[in-house]
Amino acid sequence: MNAESDERRKVAEPAATGATGDGPAAGATAVGGQPALGSRAPQFIKASRTLHLSWQVGVFLVGLAVVTIGVIMLPLPGPGWLVIFGGMAIWATEFVWAQLVLRWTKRKVTEAAHKALDPKVRRRNMTLTGIGLTIIVAGLSVYVWKYGFVMPWEVSR
Repeated sequence: MNAESDERRKVAEPAATGATGDGPAAGATAVGGQPALGSRAPQFIKASRTLHLSWQVGVFLVGLAVVTIGVIMLPLPGPGWLVIFGGMAIWATEFVWAQLVLRWTKRKVTEAAHKALDPKVRRRNMTLTGIGLTIIVAGLSVYVWKYGFVMPWEVSR
């Protein structure tokens, strides 16, 4: 995954830096209308190195908690992937690596959505779904014909 180099090539000229020189100024945008990469902390927080570092640690810990909850939800009921991407969005408010991963993910999801809306792909997916349902119905019919329709809790010993 080479998302970082792909995104940096798209930036036509370096973004303006903030007061500490470690991120873009407020309102700076990159090519394509996307916000410039870097911290989105308020200016008064960026002004103090200690306060900015504390802010970043806090954002990291909150994002980590959200991502951890999302990972726990993957095998359990709940929107695990949605929560994980929410944690990534929290991280993306401060960290360039998370912004690049989020941009790459959005681009891939958009490409997949466009591909899914292609009439040929939709027709293929509908055909495969119909074939799969036909096989399942045929299999269930053979089972019921051979063994009868008996509910599991009505099985005699």
